Amino acid sequence: MGKKLLSAGIMALSAGAAHAAGIERSEQSVGILFEKGNYAEFSVGGFNPDVQGKFAGVLGSGDMAPGYGTYSLGVKQALTENLDFALILDQPVGAKVHYPASGAPYPFAGATANVHSTELTALLRYKLPSNLSLIGGVRVQQASGEVGIPTIGGYSMTTDKSRKLGYVVGVAWEKPEIAARVALTYNSEINHELTARESFSPVPTSFKTTIPQSVNLEFQTGVAADTLLFGSVRWVEWSKFEIAPPAFFAATGSSLAGLDSNYVTYTLGLGRKFTDQWSGAVILGYEPSSGDLQGNLGPTDGNRSIALAATYTMDNIKVTGGVRYVDIGDATTKAIGAQFRGNSGVGVGIRVGVSF
Repeated sequence: MGKKLLSAGIMALSAGAAHAAGIERSEQSVGILFEKGNYAEFSVGGFNPDVQGKFAGVLGSGDMAPGYGTYSLGVKQALTENLDFALILDQPVGAKVHYPASGAPYPFAGATANVHSTELTALLRYKLPSNLSLIGGVRVQQASGEVGIPTIGGYSMTTDKSRKLGYVVGVAWEKPEIAARVALTYNSEINHELTARESFSPVPTSFKTTIPQSVNLEFQTGVAADTLLFGSVRWVEWSKFEIAPPAFFAATGSSLAGLDSNYVTYTLGLGRKFTDQWSGAVILGYEPSSGDLQGNLGPTDGNRSIALAATYTMDNIKVTGGVRYVDIGDATTKAIGAQFRGNSGVGVGIRVGVSF
């Protein structure tokens, strides 16, 4: 009962990908480790935001946040009675920006930016007495990006791919008879050194970018027959994140992107098993606004969301579909003071899980 409902909840949370801090695409959940026996899953999703602002209260930016898709793959195997192994492939961070070039002469008209990442995480879970377990693993993360800002001297920048290592450690506690579980995990920061080709420099440049450390608290418990309460609290040190290519910084005195505050994201859901085949869940999400000025390539600050999900189980196969509405937090941008208000987005996703 608990496993089926939790699957629905996690799917709805990630329907169309996360939007934490405007750049996060994966919550780095370790939930797959708690599936029974051997298990594999594949997820795809899409998120379509509408993010628009005004400069000087008059000049509109147009919708500068195109829709994007995400995917994840996961495999879990029970190696022994006390030892489980999981391998997860996903996209931890990402960005897609495209200010329309036509229309009013907005200061960033025609600007584009893309951040790409993939991550392979290998996890082990060792079961201890008293329903405790230890979690540990390694992450291999690849990152790259490109930017173009026609209104700042025709600036453009592309980077080579950087691959770096990180690690995961954690602890979990379970009480299966009431479908209760708490898992606390820590993900280390990963420091990339990127080689860049900047239009402001005749030779390649290099700079460092940190994908910050994070702490995840995931929990669930049965609250009535066939009813599950679940959620998570996630803290990320986003104040360590900055993209500052040296030639751009020397010319403008500012970075391309960065965040001044750390962010905490909360989710809370209620799941219900209706029949042996069908279960569903509703999930609320909240990330408080920091109140900081935001970068012009990421003019959002916090969010609120609601998601619905349904899971159909047939023999050893689970199919979950989810839809998520996100109220994107208002923001004022750095340098030009543009106001971004009343923005939102809709995400959808599907996950197929197979036990074997």
